[in-house]
Amino acid sequence: MTDPRLILLSPEDNCLVAAARLPAGTQLDIEGETVALAQTIDLGHKVARRALVKDEKVLRYGAVIGHVTGPVARGEHLHTHNLESDYLPTYTHDAGHAFVHH
Repeated sequence: MTDPRLILLSPEDNCLVAAARLPAGTQLDIEGETVALAQTIDLGHKVARRALVKDEKVLRYGAVIGHVTGPVARGEHLHTHNLESDYLPTYTHDAGHAFVHH
């Protein structure tokens, strides 16, 4: 059983989404294991559903949203410090090459 303050958006996801702000030290059950949060998790932020290994893809709504840059423990915050997007920009903006119409 998982704490109701964490939402599983899709059965294949390996992250859970916080349904409330969860202060550091909060104890949560995640699929039968109790974990204490090392840091505050803000509303809408992600935590690892299970332990993840470096470069493992992170799924939310069943879709890959990026990969972890190092090992992540169950219940650990998934954010820019350890989660890198796999999306490539569809365009680049270079201010030095602006086009001017005369």
